[in-house]
Amino acid sequence: MKAIICAAGKGVRLGANFPKILLEFGGRTLLEWHALRLREVGVQDVVLVTGHLRAQIARFLPAISARHELGIRELVNQRFQEGSALTLATALPEIEGGREPILLMDADVLYPSQMLEQLIRCRAPTALLLDREYSTNDDDPVLVPVKAGRPFEFRKKWTGQADLVGESIGFFKIAPEDLPMLIDETTRRSAGKEISDSYDDVLRALVLADRFGYEDVTGIPWTEIDFPNDLPHARDVVLPAIQRLS
Repeated sequence: MKAIICAAGKGVRLGANFPKILLEFGGRTLLEWHALRLREVGVQDVVLVTGHLRAQIARFLPAISARHELGIRELVNQRFQEGSALTLATALPEIEGGREPILLMDADVLYPSQMLEQLIRCRAPTALLLDREYSTNDDDPVLVPVKAGRPFEFRKKWTGQADLVGESIGFFKIAPEDLPMLIDETTRRSAGKEISDSYDDVLRALVLADRFGYEDVTGIPWTEIDFPNDLPHARDVVLPAIQRLS
């Protein structure tokens, strides 16, 4: 199984002067935490799509690849300041013709390996992770409402009736039979001179086409790192909770 980590964005809301994937928690960068977690669940083939300040990231790759016995290939989205659909488009050569499921992963998440285990083992061939214990106080999460066991929407500010609603973690398993639709949507949305679509728009198209199942990971410690106050929360609350699971 191949993992594609999207790490091209600028992280404007965080206000850091270096890529978010190089934030350190417990003496490891998020990049190394990804490598460790992927290795723990048996994934050895990793594609990292970079853009903003990519040279800073590239310096870490050889050592992390060797330390965790991972094949890490960097692809560069030169148009990283435009819509993130272009980041996914940059990875299309690694997706086209795939005969195994792939993992699509946001770069700015701190999490335990249990999350990836659940996603990989999910009975649904194409699946996403959601957490029912979400807050909209200081963020605008991508919400995933579920009815009759299937996600039926995937967007921010969703309101309506559902059996349950959760926040998307930002990790997805895409089955080989759904890769052509992923490729088609990505290609269509990344065409033109100025792109505003995100790769969430691509994933939403698959959700609306009823391609996704889901895994509920409510109760498993994790956090996305978007804002300055996410840093102490990740360091002082989430990381100790993750370490207690080991």
